[in-house]
Parts: sequence; C-alpha cells; structure tokens
Amino acid sequence: MIGRIVLKEMRFYAFHGVGWQENVVGNHFVVSLTLSAPLSEAIESDELGDTIDYSVVYRLVKKEMDISSRLIEHVGGRILRAVKAHYPCITEIELSLSKLNPPVGGDIHSACVVLKETYEA
Repeated sequence: MIGRIVLKEMRFYAFHGVGWQENVVGNHFVVSLTLSAPLSEAIESDELGDTIDYSVVYRLVKKEMDISSRLIEHVGGRILRAVKAHYPCITEIELSLSKLNPPVGGDIHSACVVLKETYEA
C-alpha cells in the first residue's frame, strides 16, 4: 500500500535571495512536503523503523535551509535530493517552498516554488 506522509508549514528563518539585503537580514520561509512511500509494513508493525521519521525529515530540511542560496528553486532541489537519498523507498515527493514578504517593491504575501519528483519503484 502506497501512502502519503505530509509535513505542513515547517517554518524557518534563512538567508536566501538574490539581493544583498536578503543575505544579510534574512527572511521567513515556509516548507511543506508530501512524501509518497510504501506504508504497509508500518501499518502492520506499529514500528517507527518501518516508516518515514518526521523528525529526521525535518532535520534534513533544516540542514538545507541553513545553507544560503540565491534561488529558492535551488534550495528546493537540494531538499528533494537529501530526503530521497535518506529514504530511497520514497516514490514521489512534492515540495512547496515559500518566501514570505519577498522584496518586490509591493505588497505580496509570499513567493512560492512547487517542485514535484516521481521516482521509479
């Protein structure tokens, strides 16, 4: 059975952006992940080792968010690769990475990139 594990709205303060001020002052970011993977064993066993550990995924995301990048697309791609490398059982990842109040010279809630990767089983 393939199931989805969703980590919604992980919040980080980080230093991503093209403008110098974004790299000095930083900004608030929100990351959401949907991970598709076989969950049959976890359903039966009730053991953490048979599923994807949310705390491990959070640490993987945080590690990548702590590395300054110019583009949120770049950060998102690194997160996808890191999570997939740690959990090869994942068959699909969808990531949403939002920069809150981006400096665009106007009133805007956020700028967001959505990345989706599907892997061969």
